Amino acid sequence: MVGAGQAGLSAAYFLARDGLRPGTDFVVLDHSPAPGGAWQFRWPSLTYGKAHRVHDLPGLPLEDGDPGRPSAEVVGAYFARYEETFGLRVRRPVDVTAVREGEGGRLRVESDAGVWATRALLNATGTWDRPFLPYYPGQETFQGRQLHTAGYRGAAGFAGQRVVVVGGGTSAVQLLIELAEVARTTWVTRRPPVFQDRPFSEDWGRSAVAQVDRRVREGLPPQSVVSVTGLAATEAVREAQARGILRRQPMFERITPHGVAWADGREVEADVILWATGFRAALDHLAPLRLREPGGGVRMDGTRVVRDPRIHLLGYGPSASTIGANRAGRTAVRDVRRLLAGVRDAPPPEPVAVAAQAG
Repeated sequence: MVGAGQAGLSAAYFLARDGLRPGTDFVVLDHSPAPGGAWQFRWPSLTYGKAHRVHDLPGLPLEDGDPGRPSAEVVGAYFARYEETFGLRVRRPVDVTAVREGEGGRLRVESDAGVWATRALLNATGTWDRPFLPYYPGQETFQGRQLHTAGYRGAAGFAGQRVVVVGGGTSAVQLLIELAEVARTTWVTRRPPVFQDRPFSEDWGRSAVAQVDRRVREGLPPQSVVSVTGLAATEAVREAQARGILRRQPMFERITPHGVAWADGREVEADVILWATGFRAALDHLAPLRLREPGGGVRMDGTRVVRDPRIHLLGYGPSASTIGANRAGRTAVRDVRRLLAGVRDAPPPEPVAVAAQAG
């Protein structure tokens, strides 16, 4: 297994529950320095109370999470306790550099900690290692500071500055609300944001996941679930709207040395451009297997890669939420058990590789 975030730990739990021995019948490789997946890299001001709900991992509830404590600490401690409780023996830090076709129908998993041969690969590498930075004309001329949300550590470093926040997701909204206390902000998005006042329901969630699932079944790059559901109009969001913090501007045409400019000649000066433009799936290590379709994505059937049924992508597309990751882990393990049963008469298997990058 590659990945020890929510999806990776969920899959490891179900493998162990089905009788496979951690470290012997399967291995979990994690790129991160400590338990917590991508959560351990979140900015300190993102407290547990402000974060999206973290659903319980199977078999061990997350109880008594302090809403005022940084989410990185709460989730990191929870994941560490989970690994210890179920004896998952996660190996870290291990950087998986490539997965190739091996001998005897196995996959060859190459890393800086050695090489594994495996009959199945559960890939739960998430997105944190691949922040997406779009290009706009003049970007290289900007004399201020540019950073992605992956590098954001809190509002204090922006005091008194003019900040252009680019992006229409939840992170952009959270950062705008935080930065508005110390800086002058401008919010820019490609599309008008849609705020949803209605409470989240299971039917609504299933409908959103189904839309994301359709794309990956067609081999297209996945959308985020938030892009389908819209943004939650929480009390903090409504207060920010009333204060004028969330007044959105259309996407600028170019970047100037001192700010951004639109086609109609309007310009906004900026000291910082903060790109809250999301992430892409961290799948570069799978490139030797040529899994991508002409549409740019990986065609999926549930969690299974259509081009190579030995490989499952967890936390990809419709399973990119914490609750979706749990379900994906259970589904993938069921398929892997069927796969292994089909080669029962073959030589003794090498460990199933359950490896992970950050996330």
